[in-house]
Amino acid sequence: MPSQPNSSVPASKPTKTAAVKSAAKLGVFTLMIMNIVAVVSLRGLPAEAEYGMSSAFYYLFAAIVFLIPVSLVAAELAAMFPYQQGGMFRWIGEAFGSKAGFLGIWLQWVESTIWFPTVLTFGAVSLAFIGMDHVADSHLASNKFYTIVVVLAIYWIATFISMKGLGWVGKVSKIGGIVGTIIPAFLLVVCGVVYLCMGGQSQMDFHGNFIPDFSNFDNVVLAASIFLFYAGMEMSGIHVRDIKNPTVNYPKAVFGGALVTVLIFVLGTYALGVIIPAKDINLVQSLLVGFDNYMRAFHLEWFTPVIAIALAFGVLAGVLTWVAGPSKGIFAVGQAGFLPPFFQKTNKAGVQKNILYIQGGAVTLLSLLFVVMPSVESFYQILSQLTVLLYLIAYLLMFAAAIYLRFSMKKTPRPFRIGKKGNFMMWVVGGIGFLGSLLAFVLSFLPPSQIPMGSPGVWYAVLFGGVTLFIILPFIILRFRKPSWVSPDNDFVPFHWQNDPQSQAKLKAAAEAFEAKHSDS
Repeated sequence: MPSQPNSSVPASKPTKTAAVKSAAKLGVFTLMIMNIVAVVSLRGLPAEAEYGMSSAFYYLFAAIVFLIPVSLVAAELAAMFPYQQGGMFRWIGEAFGSKAGFLGIWLQWVESTIWFPTVLTFGAVSLAFIGMDHVADSHLASNKFYTIVVVLAIYWIATFISMKGLGWVGKVSKIGGIVGTIIPAFLLVVCGVVYLCMGGQSQMDFHGNFIPDFSNFDNVVLAASIFLFYAGMEMSGIHVRDIKNPTVNYPKAVFGGALVTVLIFVLGTYALGVIIPAKDINLVQSLLVGFDNYMRAFHLEWFTPVIAIALAFGVLAGVLTWVAGPSKGIFAVGQAGFLPPFFQKTNKAGVQKNILYIQGGAVTLLSLLFVVMPSVESFYQILSQLTVLLYLIAYLLMFAAAIYLRFSMKKTPRPFRIGKKGNFMMWVVGGIGFLGSLLAFVLSFLPPSQIPMGSPGVWYAVLFGGVTLFIILPFIILRFRKPSWVSPDNDFVPFHWQNDPQSQAKLKAAAEAFEAKHSDS
């Protein structure tokens, strides 16, 4: 197995980083809301509303072959390594070595960086509908330069909030998740039910087929993006050391969040399809248009701006969760000697400031793609697809690692375990997740015909070039890695396969400290 540089810090020495990390603890409800906010974005509903009744099939299919396997595997892995930080880096690295682990956490960080402009585009559209002239609002929402300004404003606000530490992130995420995601989703469903009860005409054919028409390959291509809707449930594994009694509370938060997530997506998509004809659906604007149509039907036009503000606040909360999550994971990995010292700088709150600044610079550059893409909608879709591709590679590694660890770490306690005995259930769950991710990965390279993408060459160049570039970059970084990159404040717990005495002593000390800390939980 490959090894990492050893830390010069004695195992028993408390560090500044450790002190900061132990300052705030997350409860089950807070973590569940953070999971929902990280996973659920109502911006994705229009993409599936085009499929009418069959949209539920896509949601349920993706939940079975992706969301549930991700949730189960992440719960086992996080409970298996409750005191070892690193998230995907830890899980993949324990199985396949530190280089593969670094690739996994790198891809998770990079895809979240690329994802920011897409979700923030939805936030910009929400803010555009604050006005009462909805024709003008719609034109403003499709304006590229307006979108760039708002995208960057919301992102940098989220970044500066993240600089204040995990306590602020948890509070804003919880409030924003409730106000900007859960309540609007509930309201959208209620509006659909009330509208139909009042005799409103449904734009969705409720007698349509639940099973989609697989002879139309375009349906499958666009539907592949639904896997991204469910991505992120494992991200809270990065915060495993900040959770009260993680071996028990982490699985509870994951499963509670998964159930709410599926309900929000299925019912919310149906409610949107009721009020907007499939031919008029726009991936960027239709959620706000749907709310506006409902409010007009109820003679409550004044309430549309309130919903728009709430949705924008929800976007801020979701972005905040992702700004703080993957960047914290790659920061911990960087301190262990995988990134130059520049990326290890923190502020007084112990937050990874330079990583956040680099991430912000990348988001700013990506946002300028608005200028070269034919429309806001096409920009939205191509970045979404690149995000899906990169994240799915990390998931493929995660599923493979979970199966491999059943054999390489047989005797390691698993407080949460997939299947009571043997490895059959892990093969089933992990295998389904791996094959489902592989299927979505292949389909995500194909451009959807429903959206004008301009030149097909641009589409394939961005996707193939982006995937190749971001896979190669972490290995280039590792090629130039130096022992001096290990931070003096590094408290990274060694991998189980690192057999040198210093690593084993540090691993034992970390385990004993964790047991003592949680013995009363």
